Amino acid sequence: MPDPVDRRLVGFADAPVSPASDAAHLGSVRLEPGGPFEVRSTQRLTLIYTVGHHGLDDRGAMKVAMRFPADGGAWQLENPSAPNHVTVSASRDCDFRCRFEAFGNARPWFKALTAQVVGGCLRPGDTVTFTLSITLQTFCEDAWELRFLVDPCATGHFVEVTDRLSIPIVPGPPTRWLAVAPTRWPVGEPFRLGIKAEDAHGNPSDQAEAVLQLQSEPPLQGLPATLDYRSGTFAHTLEGLVGQHPGVHVVTVTDATGQLLARTGPIRLVTGDHHVWGDLHGQSGETVGINTAAAYYRFARDRAFLDVASHQGNAFQITGAFWTQLNELSAELHEPGRFVTVPGYEWSGNTAVGGDRNVYFAQEGRALRRSSHALLLDRSDLQTDCTTAAALFEALAHEDCVVYAHVGGRWADIELAHDERLERAVEIHSAWGTFEWIAHDAFDLGHRMGIVANSDGHKGRPGASYPGASTFGAIGGLTCFTVPELTRSAVLDAIRQRRTVATTGTRLDLQVHAELPDGTQLPMGTIHGTHARRATVHVEVSAASPVAWVEIRLGKDVVHHHRPYDDHELGHRVAVRWQGARYRGRGRQVHWDGTAQITGATIERIQRINAFNPDHAFHHEGGRLQWQAVTTGNFGGFDVWLGAVAADATLTVHTEHAQLQTSVVDLPVRVNAGGLGMALSAERLPDHNPHTRVRVSAPVDLREGTDSPLWVCVTLEDGHQAWSSPIYLHPAEVP
Repeated sequence: MPDPVDRRLVGFADAPVSPASDAAHLGSVRLEPGGPFEVRSTQRLTLIYTVGHHGLDDRGAMKVAMRFPADGGAWQLENPSAPNHVTVSASRDCDFRCRFEAFGNARPWFKALTAQVVGGCLRPGDTVTFTLSITLQTFCEDAWELRFLVDPCATGHFVEVTDRLSIPIVPGPPTRWLAVAPTRWPVGEPFRLGIKAEDAHGNPSDQAEAVLQLQSEPPLQGLPATLDYRSGTFAHTLEGLVGQHPGVHVVTVTDATGQLLARTGPIRLVTGDHHVWGDLHGQSGETVGINTAAAYYRFARDRAFLDVASHQGNAFQITGAFWTQLNELSAELHEPGRFVTVPGYEWSGNTAVGGDRNVYFAQEGRALRRSSHALLLDRSDLQTDCTTAAALFEALAHEDCVVYAHVGGRWADIELAHDERLERAVEIHSAWGTFEWIAHDAFDLGHRMGIVANSDGHKGRPGASYPGASTFGAIGGLTCFTVPELTRSAVLDAIRQRRTVATTGTRLDLQVHAELPDGTQLPMGTIHGTHARRATVHVEVSAASPVAWVEIRLGKDVVHHHRPYDDHELGHRVAVRWQGARYRGRGRQVHWDGTAQITGATIERIQRINAFNPDHAFHHEGGRLQWQAVTTGNFGGFDVWLGAVAADATLTVHTEHAQLQTSVVDLPVRVNAGGLGMALSAERLPDHNPHTRVRVSAPVDLREGTDSPLWVCVTLEDGHQAWSSPIYLHPAEVP
């Protein structure tokens, strides 16, 4: 059976005692059939445990555990006709008391089914059969692993039976094609184009086969006219493309019949800096993710087409051997000019002592500073721990490194601890959701931070991280770094100088600068003292999707809201949106399951927005709509194109958290729903918005006596967002 993750590298600790001196005395277990199986398919698996030397006592128990990211759904024993039904039976008469818990076992194998023997006992050689009629997870895994643990003597201590249980989970058929290229690149310098097909759950599919027609307008040197894309290919990279003249290029991908399959975003060729794209935050199976760290990096480079990547395992789970391997991998795969790795780790202290931080080093081989040894049996380096964020900053004071504050399961308290020399950015979007509030915290505290986004992915897909069907509620983010060259030092300098743009996973060209009345031009990330009372903010955005709106912000306040169309262009398209989170912590998910009723108009077309889970139902019959949806600080919803609209046409929307009832002609309307930015809204839009390139300039009155952070948020019609790092203007000292 496949077994790609070396258990010796995984930080975890089982029961400290065992009834058996020889693990073989605990019995044996096997899993049938062995796969491979397609993602999100329903399978009937049989797990058979042969009882070991000690038997299985009355009130003794067994556990079947799986990793935290697994999102096939909770197993249940009550309803044979419902999904994920499990039965437990034995070769000898006895009963079982069973329960499934999302946190029923030690990290990283959190999810667990426990079967306790009641009304009998089992002898050595007896068998227990678990019949699993289950739905598999949404993401591919080289070896989806189950652990089988047993408590034969009813002590409450579970010990693993040593047989390894794993099956490969593979992608489904392709549902869409993608073409990925740089957003800004120097004229005459070679770049690469990535092409892949993804299945319905965002996995690169190896089942696509086509003769692809490639065309660039204007032409690109090195771009072939055709590409024979064969089954068995997960992704294809075309190297050495060159544009000889400044301007915007777009590459289209069609099939042999001319049907459009994919189109790159705008590729702006310039004389100057590069835009390089990275996901600097995610984990693999050696900690709380899946697959190996080597597979993680290769996915980032070869299937997500990233320029920059970093592995960020929870430090309290990183063994000494794994830290050594991570540094070796980072050095081995680092290829300046093509693919940059950044060594580092996630310091994962509880929020009460500072909260999550990402640490990035300029070179390999630096010391690992853990928040604790919570999952590590080796205590030989316990004295190197930094148990608070303040202690971490003190330990890093003389390191060549940068630090991000981020929001994951734990959130970073940047008021409790912050070091402006090291902590240069806040991560405001990841697969956990959108967290503009952490940037607002920074503004309130006077911290001058850049803005970044990453996936914080646990599903082995850095740079192309989809949330799946469980804890996560958003597509993983990306960061665009403005650099003179693709090197590690240039990327770290971009972070220090706040030359970063954060997105919810899209790649666009966003240019922001401020102009003072004396003509001084201040690029993104600048910190500048001025006697001026006003600055003009200039924004240029070029994207693959039409621009819905651009917000110019002064700290937490929106001071200019620009839409690329006028009110007279509003048509018969109505946008319904829900957004927000319950609170800052782990249980932030908001379920927006609801219904809508439209009267006085017919529905011609519906487009869902930010609906990431294909399992979430959406039904439409007549003028009634019904859906399931979730947000975690981000937003979702749908656009509906109406036919003839009567003067008295109405829209009614019901959700658990908010309701609205309004005349269609009276839109827009917004209902706040408490929590952390929870709201329900509806507005009219143009029937068609062609504006993929937008320029905005607006004057902003600066604050007196304090910082004026000027930054921009762009929202696209496809639901993606992007944020620039601020320009920090402050009052100049009087000579």
